Amino acid sequence: MSNLDTENNFLMESLNALFEYATEGIIISDETGKIIRANPSAERLFGYSSGDLLSRTIEDLVPSKYKVSHHKHREGYNKNPHPRSMGKNMDLFASRKDGTEFPVEISLSQYKLRDEIFIIAFIIDITERKQQEENIKNLASELEKKVVERTKVLHEALLELENSKDQLSEALEKQKELNDMKSRFVTMASHEFRTPLSTILSSVSLINKYNDGDPKITKHVDRVKSAVTNMTLILNDFLSAEKLEEGKVFSQIFKSNVKALAEEVLNEIRGILKVGQKINYKHLGEEEAYFDKQMVRNILLNLISNAIKFSAEEKAIQLTTEVKGEALILVVTDRGIGIPEEEKEHLFERFFRAKNVTNIQGTGLGLNIVSKYVESMKGKIEFTSELNVGTTFTITLPNIEE
Repeated sequence: MSNLDTENNFLMESLNALFEYATEGIIISDETGKIIRANPSAERLFGYSSGDLLSRTIEDLVPSKYKVSHHKHREGYNKNPHPRSMGKNMDLFASRKDGTEFPVEISLSQYKLRDEIFIIAFIIDITERKQQEENIKNLASELEKKVVERTKVLHEALLELENSKDQLSEALEKQKELNDMKSRFVTMASHEFRTPLSTILSSVSLINKYNDGDPKITKHVDRVKSAVTNMTLILNDFLSAEKLEEGKVFSQIFKSNVKALAEEVLNEIRGILKVGQKINYKHLGEEEAYFDKQMVRNILLNLISNAIKFSAEEKAIQLTTEVKGEALILVVTDRGIGIPEEEKEHLFERFFRAKNVTNIQGTGLGLNIVSKYVESMKGKIEFTSELNVGTTFTITLPNIEE
């Protein structure tokens, strides 16, 4: 067997493995809607035994009330086949073998073989996501009720505090801040969680379009990795903020290798670097120091990811770690957009975002979390910044065994 045959066999086996072991349901049908192939995930998703879907049509997987309209939509797609995502900004449902319905997102692609057109459908069960969206709506409703209740209490207090207008004005301002925080939370929760997931789904649905080591495959895989990294950072921020708010975080100081930790963080975060960006790292002094490893890890993740987000393409970011006597010093410098002078005093407040970063993804929690961690380790945080020049954060932690 020639090397070409061996490579072709390996490629076919790899593509078949991708089809068989994909976590998303994948169904291939012909122009009439007859199912000619379905992977195990699709069979489990719709409640069929192995091979049972091959005797079905696409309409068998559609709820009864949608069968007629779906037939027309399928015919329309066949007249103008093209890759597209279904389910965005609308509710799609599928039907299992036992008749139960469940919400789905579907991505369609097509290919031609021997003058016949075949349709590939990538199907994802979004029941859990829908439940989370409903939970967010319920939370917003509950918060709205609390706002109304608090407002009622404040109005009643108005009658009793006629001689304390300054106190009443302050209370109303706090009420407004609570309402604003509620609205910002709901907006961020829906946007920051959906966008990375949407990127992941789009990239996965495109993988099947490329083969033979096409560099586009690498491009989309990198996009997936970048989205996953962003989502992880966002989740970490929310979880850390919650624990800090509840007072459940305490520093645990042990002797650790700060240089090894910094290099580990850099390897983890390189996936979100923009085109041409690079991180220059330098360590000074001894490599080991006394610090809370998890807290310093989160501090570096937040500061470096911010430097990446707020810097343009082709810009370098500098990270320096130094063990200097009884001090551990961390310095992160970017050549980014900088911080407006009038907003510097609010930089470490929870959910605060400067007016010049409104078009950049973020939760407004990162620097607040960093400041809390630094405070927990009895350290200090300083920064210098100039608009359109860059920002430097310097964190000094005690290098002392507890």
